[in-house]
Amino acid sequence: MESKQEMAGNLLKTSSLSVRTKLLHQMGVSLYNTSHGYHEEEVKKKLQQFPGGSVDLQKEDSGIGILTLNNPSKMNAFSGVMMLQLLEKVIELENWTEGKGLIVRGAKNTFSSGSDLNAVKALGTPEDGMALCMFMQNTLTRFMRLPLISVALIQGWALGGGAEVTTACDFRLMTAESEIRFVHKEMGIIPSWGGATRLVEIIGSRQALKVLSGALKLDSKKALNIGMVEEVLQSTGETECLREAQEWLMQFIRGPPEVIRALKRSVSSGKELCLEEALQTEKDLLGTLWGGPANKEAIARKEKFKK
Repeated sequence: MESKQEMAGNLLKTSSLSVRTKLLHQMGVSLYNTSHGYHEEEVKKKLQQFPGGSVDLQKEDSGIGILTLNNPSKMNAFSGVMMLQLLEKVIELENWTEGKGLIVRGAKNTFSSGSDLNAVKALGTPEDGMALCMFMQNTLTRFMRLPLISVALIQGWALGGGAEVTTACDFRLMTAESEIRFVHKEMGIIPSWGGATRLVEIIGSRQALKVLSGALKLDSKKALNIGMVEEVLQSTGETECLREAQEWLMQFIRGPPEVIRALKRSVSSGKELCLEEALQTEKDLLGTLWGGPANKEAIARKEKFKK
């Protein structure tokens, strides 16, 4: 019997527009499965051997989730257990139907320094590296496709894998003293969590080459100048920055959750699918809203104003 993931992978290889489109935006479908030589349970067992830190999720009544990378003794580096917890939180967010927005941040005024070197050293073979790559690409692609408008709140350092995580968000905010650095070249590798691919989309191929090669250091001014971040925050303290980020995000998520979530889905499909598939997805999403409660209430308000 084929597993659910194998079936999804095989269906993605077909040329049917409707099947491909539905699968791309179906919750829980990952990029890689056993047909790619990827065995998720084996990867999870290996990652479980490297404890430390946590990934915490707080869901606010406002519809904003706050995802915190919490391993301050190691500058919020991802332990193996934190990588597993990140996937768990993504699955939880996939099922949060009241959610509209998401803030990703690091504890204690630092975003994240990437992977914990203890895990990196222990997973030293090319096969281990490929398996970890597929695990994190799966997780961050599912994160990116969440029907939530997301923003990375960057305080202090966002290094290596930490820099890659910021690219999975829709927007990025930085504090004045913070820095984003893709240090992979210095480690003798390239980004492997999807960061290079997403960086090209955010800032273009020429600027991405400058950043990935280390020729362009992304302090807050340069990041703002090339469009890597939306704004440089005025605040510096952890609490004040979070409040400022929440206020900034609120401008995007006013309105009913079903409308905000459909809006994000339509943008995701426009980004990932060909024109014909994206238009079909937009049509299908509209069908879930047209004549619905939010639509009827808005029309009723407009009619009242005209009288």
